[in-house]
Amino acid sequence: MRLFQISILFTVLLLFSCQGSQLEQKYVIYQCDPAKENIKMYWKNEQGEVIHSLANLKTMLAEKGEKLVFAMNGGMFEPDNSPKGLYIENYQMYTPLDTLKGGNGNFYLQPNGVFYLTKDNQAKVVSTSLYSHNTAIKYATQSGPILLLNGEINTVFTPGSTNLNIRNGVGVKENGEVVFAMSKEKVNFYDFALLFKELGCMDALYLDGFVSRAYLPSKGWEQTDGDFGVIIGASGN
Repeated sequence: MRLFQISILFTVLLLFSCQGSQLEQKYVIYQCDPAKENIKMYWKNEQGEVIHSLANLKTMLAEKGEKLVFAMNGGMFEPDNSPKGLYIENYQMYTPLDTLKGGNGNFYLQPNGVFYLTKDNQAKVVSTSLYSHNTAIKYATQSGPILLLNGEINTVFTPGSTNLNIRNGVGVKENGEVVFAMSKEKVNFYDFALLFKELGCMDALYLDGFVSRAYLPSKGWEQTDGDFGVIIGASGN
């Protein structure tokens, strides 16, 4: 009986390993515990200049003795690189929540939402209509559309849609872990949302499209270009 149980366990682990390998052929995936990782949002440097690229963020952190572990663009932005919608960095609100409905572009596909981190390192994705500001929110970025809410894929997405693009987003699991992902090839919204569901996320938010870049050297993925507004990064010493 024990040999049989070991065999079943090995088979399950092998299936999960194969699934993970297949997903990572199509996506850059970074999963982390925000209580243990140093996750921050960045927009401007100490001189008040927009950081713009992942390379500039990497250099800025290196000058402080920090090593960039992971980074990706963290939401949509205006022509001057200012964040579109809500942006909070280190408890300071730089741009307010955008509650407009019926606007053009992916940002306004409903429901849109907010990804935020609190002072006690809890991560959340909520719809814009349910977002409530409080002083415990340390970082926040607004984008749209919501990919998952309560484990359910946004009903505005169509399976098999030919609306394909490079896409990146963020999801939160029931245990509080965060999943960042970017497609390596063009994908539709439904399949991108399905990725987060398959990875165990309950809620997930789309961040941006064809401009997206990700930096994850531990997985051999090192895009350092780009011209962004908000950037989300994880760093270590």
